[in-house]
Amino acid sequence: MRRSSKKLPKDPNQLAAEIVRLSTEESEASRSVSIPSAIAAYLSKIGRKGGLKGGNARAKKLTAKKRIEIATKAAKARWK
Repeated sequence: MRRSSKKLPKDPNQLAAEIVRLSTEESEASRSVSIPSAIAAYLSKIGRKGGLKGGNARAKKLTAKKRIEIATKAAKARWK
């Protein structure tokens, strides 16, 4: 931990807050850029694909009557 030329506050509450801040702050060396693993990249790719399919697949399965009911309920909630 580096020492600063700044004096610590005399107020006990401010001093405690400053000590906590100094003890918990990350140094530049300890910060690392995380490189996603191959597994994480694969899972995120799959999740995105599923997200792209979901709404369209659901819309195709709904009947016109059910879509109207959903839209009416949404409009009532919006203008409530």
